Amino acid sequence: MDIRIAASDHRAPTTLPDPLGFGRHFTHRMLTRTWSADTGWEPVASIGPRVPIALDPGAQVLHCGQAIFEGTKAYLRADGALGLFRPEANAARFERSARRLALPPLPVEDFVEALAAFADCERDWAPQAPGASLYLRPVLLGIEPTLEVRASARCLFYVVASPCGPYFASGFRPVAVRVEDAHVRAVRGGTGSAKTVGNYAGSLAATEAARSDGYQQVLWLDAIERRWIEEAGAMNVAFVRGGRTIVTPALSGSILEGVTRDSVLRLAPDLGFAVEETRLDIADVMADVRAGAITEAFCMGTAAVVVPIGRIGRDGHDFVVGDGAAGPVATALYDTLTAIQTGRRADPYGWTRVVARRGVAQPTTA
Repeated sequence: MDIRIAASDHRAPTTLPDPLGFGRHFTHRMLTRTWSADTGWEPVASIGPRVPIALDPGAQVLHCGQAIFEGTKAYLRADGALGLFRPEANAARFERSARRLALPPLPVEDFVEALAAFADCERDWAPQAPGASLYLRPVLLGIEPTLEVRASARCLFYVVASPCGPYFASGFRPVAVRVEDAHVRAVRGGTGSAKTVGNYAGSLAATEAARSDGYQQVLWLDAIERRWIEEAGAMNVAFVRGGRTIVTPALSGSILEGVTRDSVLRLAPDLGFAVEETRLDIADVMADVRAGAITEAFCMGTAAVVVPIGRIGRDGHDFVVGDGAAGPVATALYDTLTAIQTGRRADPYGWTRVVARRGVAQPTTA
């Protein structure tokens, strides 16, 4: 795949917005590449000005919801370089999501090359503040204008970037979650393990209701028995038993295979923590929280990395996890993982990738 970078008069700012928030501000460029059933992926991806996407009112994405996305970050490293974190894992999941939504898979090497080239172009937008990053959002849409219920014969792949602060404004501080008993996020055999826009659309009503009652996230249960814990909001979730054992729901087909989740499970034993993947009964978990057998709980995801859970609400009652503060397990995982991502700590796993400068014209400073 070749990448064409268009001449542009867009300029990087001398200073980034403050506060950054999460996903509220965007760089001035985007990467695009198209696919058609007749010719496949076009051989050239283009990086040019970020402009509105022109869609026919009959585009498949608007009627069948044929769309997937990924989320990953470029980090300004301690040595001044720009780095990606496990982009191949995001690429592999993007490919799996595409197949599940009958979208054309993008080769892993093309996905990674696109992210690296685009991050290189936008490196001046990478924030330096602790906990901040340049968030990259690759998207794949079906854009053929047709009302037939079938796979689109034309698709658009694009990448945009957003300089972001921590996902939660409070940063690495405990959040409150509420068990959701009425709605479900996904079902086995459905699209729960794919990163498709429909999964998130279906989660919004319950999430907004929880937020209006003072919770930051929803704790999702399985769709069949409404008994087994699956995810926390748009993130994976884990619990700590006895201060040393990390227990997380086993992947079941309705749970997203999180890159951060996988990183935590691989990192934890090297930090002295045991790891267990199993089914977690919400009744048992709540009983263990009340009894103090569960000493910590935390969410895992690209946006927030690791965030502690301080209290869990259900049936109008709140239950404090541990002492309600960030515990030592979540803290150790967060500190170690972010240190690897930003190059402040050696990476024995080969997860980080420094973005090479390609000699392209960078945006000038205003």
